[in-house]
Amino acid sequence: MDAAAPPQSNPGLSDYFAEERTFLAWIRTGLALMGFGFVVARFGLFLQEIQLVQPNAAFQSHQLSIWFGTALILVGVAANVYAARRHSQFLAQMNRGAAHTFRPSRHLAVLAFFLALIGLAMAIYLALLHNSSPASVTRTSIAHAEEALMSAASKGQSAATDNGIVSKRSAHSVDETTAKLQSMLQAKGITVFALVDHSGEAAKAGMTMLPTKLLIFGSPKAGTPVMLAAPTSAIDLPLKILVWQDSQGQVWVCYNSLPYLQQRHNIPQGLLANLAAVEALASQAVS
Repeated sequence: MDAAAPPQSNPGLSDYFAEERTFLAWIRTGLALMGFGFVVARFGLFLQEIQLVQPNAAFQSHQLSIWFGTALILVGVAANVYAARRHSQFLAQMNRGAAHTFRPSRHLAVLAFFLALIGLAMAIYLALLHNSSPASVTRTSIAHAEEALMSAASKGQSAATDNGIVSKRSAHSVDETTAKLQSMLQAKGITVFALVDHSGEAAKAGMTMLPTKLLIFGSPKAGTPVMLAAPTSAIDLPLKILVWQDSQGQVWVCYNSLPYLQQRHNIPQGLLANLAAVEALASQAVS
């Protein structure tokens, strides 16, 4: 008589719970891959945004990080889809009481190999970006800007940079220069729309900033004709004067030059006189 086959043991509750834990681990893996992919993709956009505020820096493309991030997100989606399919099949086998054979998972091996390739490619990509660190470029740009202002100050009272900003060296402190400007505006009947104390707001936030104040002023009678003739000029009007102190203790008065405003917004030549008050005010405030 043939020997009876050993009876198959039905899966217990602990087996189902173990399968649930495995399924949840797969979901966590997929979510982690998608989240990490989003961070990698945004890293490239972050580098591009930093580069936009550095007009003298050579443009570099960071599209590879977007591709790396997209690939990781897609792998995360695929991992969750595979986990759901595998979980359904495994539960069906357990409910039928079918025997299971265990072998190395090709899917896990492919996933691990793919992630290793992505990690290696990202390491090489970051190593290539190391020599063009945005932070070092920003520090260099700031240093060059201050050197240019100090050089101009040694030659005269004002300097016009290629970005349309006129800088005049003031003989007074930031508070004194600002108060002098306000008094002159009040005497001329020009409206002061706002006084933005950047350094004061920074102190309220627990941060340290050298004295920096922005004065926003203008006359509707003078500014309205300009905005009617050149509507985009409204982005630079009312007029603004920035009073700030550099790291050497020198106080500067800065404003947009009239030729810059005219070229930027195509303001008619005859209307430039409406904006000329900013030059006279700045010249009187620094003396």
